[in-house]
Amino acid sequence: MGTSVERVMTDKLGRRSGPRRKYTIAEKRAMVEETRVHGASVPEVALRHGVNANLLSVWRRLYERGQLREADSGETTVELLPVKVTTPTLLPTQRAAEPKTPTKVSRSQLEIEFASGRCLRIFAPLSRQLLRDLISALSER
Repeated sequence: MGTSVERVMTDKLGRRSGPRRKYTIAEKRAMVEETRVHGASVPEVALRHGVNANLLSVWRRLYERGQLREADSGETTVELLPVKVTTPTLLPTQRAAEPKTPTKVSRSQLEIEFASGRCLRIFAPLSRQLLRDLISALSER
């Protein structure tokens, strides 16, 4: 672990007010791996390293998901969005509010239902580039 000496500044109430300590990925992984040893406890390991136990628990979750690794490790990951394929249906209350569909319906359509209940429908030819842009924009949120 790092052995750097740093001056800790505090406010009038004794709370830390100086710059935050930054831990390398290797330091975080080492602490998390200490907690994974049989009989080890997160609070004890956190106390030994001067880290908040809640922060160490966050690092443990990242470690378990495989998200706590060096950026230049050569591994590339792609984050996928959850997708549910369903047949298009309309509720009776929606039919009156939506415009009539043209007689010639394009086979290329996309519907995305968000957790908020809102729905995005695209009735147009879907190119690969359009799908890439859409996925990229949605994954940034």
